[in-house]
Amino acid sequence: MSDTPQTPLLDQVDRPADLKRFSDAQLIQLAGELRAETVSAVSVTGGHLGAGLGVVELTVALHAVFDAPRDKIIWDVSHQCYPHKILTGRRNRIRTLRMKDGLSGFTKRSESPYDPFGAAHSSTSISAALGFSVARDLGGMTPEGLGDAIAVIGDGAMSAGMAFEAMNNAGHLNKRLIVILNDNEMSIAPPVGALSSYLSRLYAEEPFQDFKAAAKGAVSLLPEPFREGAKRAKDMLKGLAVGGTLFEKLGFSYVGPIDGHDMNQLLPVLRTVKARAQGPILIHVLTKKGKGYAPAEQARDKGHATAKFDVITGKQKTTPSNAPSYTSVFGKTLTQLAGQDDRIVAVTAAMPDGTGLNLFAERFPSRCFDVGIAEQHGVTFSAALAAGGLRPFCTMYSTFLQRGYDQVVHDVAIQRLPVRFAIDRAGLVGADGATHAGSYDIAYLANLPGFVVMAAADEAELMHMVATAAAHDDSPIAFRYPRGEGVGVELPEQGEVLAIGKGRMIQQGKRVALLSFGTRLAEIQKAAEALAARGITPTIADARFAKPLDRDLILSLASDHEALITVEEGAVGGFGSHVAQLLAEEGVFDTGLKFRSMVLPDTFIDQASPADMYAVAGMNAAQIEARVLAVLGVATIGEKRA
Repeated sequence: MSDTPQTPLLDQVDRPADLKRFSDAQLIQLAGELRAETVSAVSVTGGHLGAGLGVVELTVALHAVFDAPRDKIIWDVSHQCYPHKILTGRRNRIRTLRMKDGLSGFTKRSESPYDPFGAAHSSTSISAALGFSVARDLGGMTPEGLGDAIAVIGDGAMSAGMAFEAMNNAGHLNKRLIVILNDNEMSIAPPVGALSSYLSRLYAEEPFQDFKAAAKGAVSLLPEPFREGAKRAKDMLKGLAVGGTLFEKLGFSYVGPIDGHDMNQLLPVLRTVKARAQGPILIHVLTKKGKGYAPAEQARDKGHATAKFDVITGKQKTTPSNAPSYTSVFGKTLTQLAGQDDRIVAVTAAMPDGTGLNLFAERFPSRCFDVGIAEQHGVTFSAALAAGGLRPFCTMYSTFLQRGYDQVVHDVAIQRLPVRFAIDRAGLVGADGATHAGSYDIAYLANLPGFVVMAAADEAELMHMVATAAAHDDSPIAFRYPRGEGVGVELPEQGEVLAIGKGRMIQQGKRVALLSFGTRLAEIQKAAEALAARGITPTIADARFAKPLDRDLILSLASDHEALITVEEGAVGGFGSHVAQLLAEEGVFDTGLKFRSMVLPDTFIDQASPADMYAVAGMNAAQIEARVLAVLGVATIGEKRA
């Protein structure tokens, strides 16, 4: 496979309607070209490769049979949408994926009419497809019209409760709705739980129903290892009668399982469903993540996410760093502490590798729990672990913890249970854009009574905060840290337990105090160097805690300086807001203190490098310097101030 694949059929495709000119044999050839183009594009940009390779044939078949954008094809999570984007008029921009001003790595309504519903988080597709179906039947309209609604959902996403809430409602409403279960036995990590076992039992030697003969005998055509899986499941299926599947009990007609890489099965099944489906129907499609590209197929995660890579070898082109990632520092520190305290347990929601808990799981497999894509359950499960006398670390990305917020309030905070929340991907995360930004956890946790909220300024501070959380048994406690490498500070042998609610002084200066919460501290220190060249030496402090605040430190800074500026990698309503509340309650503003709070702006910031995103947010070193000068009334070059 070369870097620039030959794609004679794909070159004729500007929009999905062009596929209808091709024969079935040509569609098979087109799928091969589309796979090669996907690999070539992602080798240039990096991104989510394996999921898209697994649905190449399905993508071609869907666009050949249905009539997008009138028919709404909704990709759950949408890691797998790159082939879809290539077929829907965006091929000329596909090598801008996940870049600044480029194509999103996910479906995005503002990007194309062929993306009817945006996605980047899991398990929303069936709810959205049902909404489109009801809108169609009640006379709703979009510029393209409203036809069929097709949700494509992976086996991992199907483990989330929201998917079953939607299916239960869809079965009740009995609307014409098509759900395609893309079952590759692997979402990001191998799927876990009873549902995964149930899906494995569906790999039987006969279809569950004779659906107008469309899929009859399909399983007998399956390649290895699917037929082997069917043999293993045979005995477990003896007790299941025709029509007795879980999906049919929810009101869906069930077709499958069928081979998702065989156009000779996909096309007739989809055509039959389009022609004859009445109510909700689920098509169970078996695929292989990373299909057709050997380096992805052989990778542990099937090429889920990759940096730029060499197409021939699959070797990723990464820039070496001397600093460890925050995620690895967390994983190693927690594993070290767990070796000293057998009450420490860890919980993650389908992200063991992404959160660093793979290290913990290797050493303590019986104390590490992957609950699947089920953050609500994971939080409440952690609460009960704490109530049972253990020390749980509920480890989730900031943006995913949002899904479990009611449980954080109701099951953890109100009961004052000492769940430790390790919050990865805090702040702006780069290429995944607004959907994955960890912008809101400071605000949504620090407003809860009894919560302790910390942010690490560097990787050594993260070690201290993991140790502090492990030792804290009085209330819920959270600590946040960003994606990527640390700043390269020397790491201690072991983290030390911090005094709750106490910050630290970094530099003593005059006139203006800069109070940092999180990893903007490095940018503050760069700004201070530039300010020193102007004869201004600011005081710098690291708050460490957004709750409880270090009252003594903050009030001292306020009384000893004419200006106080807080800096945080979070939205309004977070650390700076709590500092402002303290200053107001203490009457400090009456003394004439100039207070400013640098937070993320009140907008969603599109994907770019983290540095570019923080520049858009106004929070890099030069912008911090400019804010100091503005507050002090010092004119910069080319400016005059009254």
